[in-house]
Amino acid sequence: MVQAARSGVQNIAEGSQASGTSKKMELKLTNVARASLEELRLDYEDFLRQRGLAQWPREDSRRAELIARRPDSAEAVAMWARDARCGQHGRHGESTSSTPSTYAEISANGALVLIAVACSLLDRQIASLEKAFLEEGGFTERLYRARRGRKT
Repeated sequence: MVQAARSGVQNIAEGSQASGTSKKMELKLTNVARASLEELRLDYEDFLRQRGLAQWPREDSRRAELIARRPDSAEAVAMWARDARCGQHGRHGESTSSTPSTYAEISANGALVLIAVACSLLDRQIASLEKAFLEEGGFTERLYRARRGRKT
């Protein structure tokens, strides 16, 4: 799980670094990052299943609460997990949990939420990169067009 998470982060960083010289490599590395996060998602689902813990449905209010908080650090996610464990109330006064949950269940489901958000953002980035590559070409194609334009 650690390797899949690190791979996702590293490939995003490497793809971003490569963007100046190779849109093709940026697209490839961003796709590898997306695949790594998909692997991590499956690992968390296995973690829950093997321990007999619940995987929260999409409509679970705790998922929405985590997304709404837009945590910017591990500490902010930990605070959300503590609140979820204590059965903090949602915005409209309703309980955010109908059954007690363990920290392992909350943490794994929280990770699944954050992975889903990251994958959604990567999907959008990949679509944008594909569109730009098809319309503009890569670095090599742009250089060729520039050289050709100077000759005429």
